[in-house]
Amino acid sequence: METKKLYIGGEWVDGPLSKPNINPSNTADIIAEYACGQADQVQQAVAAATSSWPTWAASTPQQRFNVLDFVGTELLQRAEELGTLLSREEGKTLPEGIGEVQRAGYLFKFFAGEALRNSGELVQSVRPGVWVDSVREPIGVVGIVTPWNFPIAIPAWKIAPALAFGNAVVFKPAELVPGSAWALAEILSRSGLPKGVFNLVIGKGSQIGKVLVEHPDIAGITFTGSIEVGGQIAAACGRNMKKVQLEMGGKNPLVVLDDADLDVAVQVAIQGSYFSTGQRCTASSRLIVTEKIHNAFVSAMIEKLGTITVGDALKKETHIGPVVDQSQLDKDLEYIRSGVSEGARLACGGEVLKRDAPGYFLAPALFTDSRPEMRINREEIFGPVASIIRVKTYEEALEMANDTPFGLTSGICTKSLKHAQHFKQHAQAGMVMINLPTAGVDYHVPFGGRKASSYGPREQGSYAKEFYTTVKTTYTMAG
Repeated sequence: METKKLYIGGEWVDGPLSKPNINPSNTADIIAEYACGQADQVQQAVAAATSSWPTWAASTPQQRFNVLDFVGTELLQRAEELGTLLSREEGKTLPEGIGEVQRAGYLFKFFAGEALRNSGELVQSVRPGVWVDSVREPIGVVGIVTPWNFPIAIPAWKIAPALAFGNAVVFKPAELVPGSAWALAEILSRSGLPKGVFNLVIGKGSQIGKVLVEHPDIAGITFTGSIEVGGQIAAACGRNMKKVQLEMGGKNPLVVLDDADLDVAVQVAIQGSYFSTGQRCTASSRLIVTEKIHNAFVSAMIEKLGTITVGDALKKETHIGPVVDQSQLDKDLEYIRSGVSEGARLACGGEVLKRDAPGYFLAPALFTDSRPEMRINREEIFGPVASIIRVKTYEEALEMANDTPFGLTSGICTKSLKHAQHFKQHAQAGMVMINLPTAGVDYHVPFGGRKASSYGPREQGSYAKEFYTTVKTTYTMAG
């Protein structure tokens, strides 16, 4: 089997090791072998990016637009092909995989436009005859570290703005899902970028990520992953005076009030809690339900979950694909055991499922009679597991929703404009959803949270420039 290579300095190069990319829907299916780099490959990639960055920083907005638009166009044209690859390696259903590739394409096209919209400001000084202009300039070489759950969309929303604003990139994708990252790198290799501006190094985060964070020529690190690793990166970047941007997960609440449309609330909860196998940092893992609608909501959820098909990600009848690997499956099962041992009632699901091929299939689990202090309500599970917390009033529900160290997204289902508006103002989260799933965001608006969910500037939309650029102010004396 051919080994897919690393991309460094505009060349495809071998790594000292390689690793198979395994299909979680069928562990006997090896997608490909992918080269894995080590510290010396990171050093080479940073050197290539550092030497090429001045050329790209001096490029015109039209040149940047052309490159990004080329990538976006090809992603959209190949959405079915690349979406199939994504679903095969990560386990989300084929419609979700295709949709993620399309989202990546639109992200590149959006930031192609942002390359043309990188405007400055000219103002008159308070001193006579002096004018002041402020412009945004690229920060330099950016280290990009991405997770496995969105193997092409998250790389796209980091790489595209980095390039749009004139930075060079060293990209380290999740070792578990290298295929989508490699496919994106291959398109970028033909996009017209100067050699060395974009570099792909696959490998262990403990090795490659550490070198990126500590390297003196890296100007900024953008990372999506666990809060533990994010905290380490923040500390290291602080010591080394680097810009840092972190997205680190959530424990997102969905409040369901007595006046909610039951069908809407159930659909919102099912989609937000279980689609993409619950492997989304924006997933609804805490369902906070007021008492008058509680019993009907529980019954409707159980009935709806009974119609959900768990299976091979590429099969048309599948609603929920497999868990990404054995390690994540073991973690999910441990949390399910914890919920039961702490006294929550496992109302349905939670068992490992057998299918035609060996894979990591888990029936979506729903807990009832759970209490806020339980581990299943405090810690991010990152799997198809949700728990219902019963409350009496809207005020208690809001307090419960905010009772978490995380603050990524927060949702409410209600017909009350009064409660919706109050929740919008008082939910302690970076994103609020009203009668919509907590998972599911647009590509042209800011993404990010509060508390332990995020650190640093927002991602996506026009707000992305805050991380990828620095402001220079110039004073000019006329005449």
